[in-house]
Formats: sequence, C-alpha cells, structure tokens
Amino acid sequence: MNTDNKYQAPALDKGLDILEYLSAQSAPQSQTDIGLGIDRNPNEIYRMLMSLESRGYILRDHVSGKYRLSLKLFYLSHRHSPVDELLKAAKYPLEELAHILRESCHLSVLYLNQVMVVTHVKSPAPIALSIEEGHLFELPLTASGKVLLAFMEEAEQATVLAANEVYKKFPKKEKEQFLLSLQQIREDGAYIRSSELAEGVVDISLPIGDAHTGVIACLTISRLTTLNSSKSMAHTDAVEEARKCVKKIEDRIGIIRS
Repeated sequence: MNTDNKYQAPALDKGLDILEYLSAQSAPQSQTDIGLGIDRNPNEIYRMLMSLESRGYILRDHVSGKYRLSLKLFYLSHRHSPVDELLKAAKYPLEELAHILRESCHLSVLYLNQVMVVTHVKSPAPIALSIEEGHLFELPLTASGKVLLAFMEEAEQATVLAANEVYKKFPKKEKEQFLLSLQQIREDGAYIRSSELAEGVVDISLPIGDAHTGVIACLTISRLTTLNSSKSMAHTDAVEEARKCVKKIEDRIGIIRS
C-alpha cells in the first residue's frame, strides 16, 4: 500500500489493495493469503472482503472459501469506450471547424500499428475531400501518423517503429531523417505537409493532448489546394483555428495541459 499520498482514505486503500492483489494471482486466494499478500492482518480485511463480495467485485468459492475476481471490473471498463467519449466530445467542434474553414477534417487514433480514422466531417463546400471512417493507413506515410508518433514516449516510439513494416524498409539515412522530422513536429506542436497519399492535398495535423497528458488522437484538416482561391484562409490561420478546435475537444474530455 502506498503511504506517501497526501490524502488518505484507509478503507478505499484497503479495498483497492485487495483488488490489485487478486488481479495479479493466477489462482483463488484465501483470506490469510490475501492478508499476507497486502501486508495486513487477515482479520483486518474480513469486512472489506464481505463488502467486495456483496458488491460483486469478488467471488468466494463455497467449498474452499477462497476468493477470486469477478468480471465486474471488466464489465465496468467496457461500458464507456474511450473512442465513444472522444467522438461525443469532438462532434460539435469538428463541425464548427469544417464550417469555418470550408475544409474536410477528421480524427485519427493509433490502432494495431496503423492510423485509424475514427470520424470525418465533410466540408460544406460543393467539392470536398472525403475520407472513409474506419479506414487504416500506414503510420509513416500520413501526417496523422507522424503526429501520433512524434508525441509518443521515446521507448514506445522505438517499439512501434521497430514493428512497422514500412519504416523497416527505409534506408538508414531515411530513417534518421524521419526521426529528426518527428522531433521537429514535437517542437512545433503541429504539422503541415503535402499528402504523400493524394496529390493536390495539404494536411494540417495537431495532437489532442500533449507530451505530459498523453496524446489520445490527432486532428487533421485536409485542404484541396487545387480549389484554393484568394479568399482561402492561409495555412497558418487554419492552424490557429485548429488549435481552438483542439482546445474545445480537450476541455470536453477533461484534458488539462500543464
């Protein structure tokens, strides 16, 4: 049990200690086993075991009297998908951004070492770029993928790239340049680049979250440069509008940047 916290809730700590201990065991545990495992007197945890059992968090075998975790924690963790919460938070800000810029925009997340588009808002203009929701793209070849990579912890980034088939085929010099470009994206906080997958498209990508809070998604504006006119907003101004959109999404999720 962690005793360094400024604020203590002994009963809650006791219950969490029990749940964490049982989650690490491959076999049911007796009251004595649990007490020894969390460095408490077995009699001290009796009432907490009864409470956790009555609430359905743990199960007791009526023959052996030993305890194991139920599936309740698994059920609770899957009642609200993080992606569902992200989509709810992003719906209005994305629609507002697409209306202001008259450009299509989308959100992407990391999925199975690729970039998955989880939602797309089409430009209100009569001619607009459309990106299929649920589609997977290669990490190193998209602005969204580069932004997601740029804000990963160094060890995680190295692990992801080591398993990426596209990156592994890069010559040594290209790998070095790629890693330098990720550092630059992290410093700039945004990425503006002509698309490597479609001609006549410039992508503007920003992270949702930061290096301290953790990046959960990437916002990308896809601009059709062939349709740009003198009335079109400059890329730098589009970035500022995108930052406002990101801030609204983060506020709705509860992300507080340091």
